Amino acid sequence: MSVPVILNIYDMYWINQYTSVLGIGVYHSGVEIFNREFAYGGHQFPFSGIFEISPRDTTDLGETFRFKQSIVLGMTDFTQNDVERIVDQLGKEFRGCAYHLMHKNCNHFSSALTGILCGRQIPRWINRLASMSTCIPFLQRCLPQEWLTPVALANNLGDQDQYDEIGDHRRT
Repeated sequence: MSVPVILNIYDMYWINQYTSVLGIGVYHSGVEIFNREFAYGGHQFPFSGIFEISPRDTTDLGETFRFKQSIVLGMTDFTQNDVERIVDQLGKEFRGCAYHLMHKNCNHFSSALTGILCGRQIPRWINRLASMSTCIPFLQRCLPQEWLTPVALANNLGDQDQYDEIGDHRRT
């Protein structure tokens, strides 16, 4: 029995109010199958960054995300157990510490998963900004490193904590 492979797209509206005038947007995506949605996000640890949410529910994503639309990309004959094994296997590639806003983000994950499940990639407009940054390298250099990877963010926060501790010692 075939089941639909659905791409759920979320608008990161606080960024898009600036980028939409350029004809590009910043989107999060997840893949819905068997009434479960799988997505990818970064963290500083060397294990899977793939997570599961209720389909089209932005509660776990945060207040800066707004559901935009769903696209049925195709059908698959994989079972629910097959999908779980595929997601587990992809988790080895899509580790939290490997996340990069431009080179390995949620849309890259969604495209990899839909490619396996139904043989179709996600529409190019969804990850256009990341694709453009690989063609125009200075775009990436304009962004703070903390925006690009969770490891850089954690390091920055760690540096900030150390700075705060030094400041606390000076005040006493």
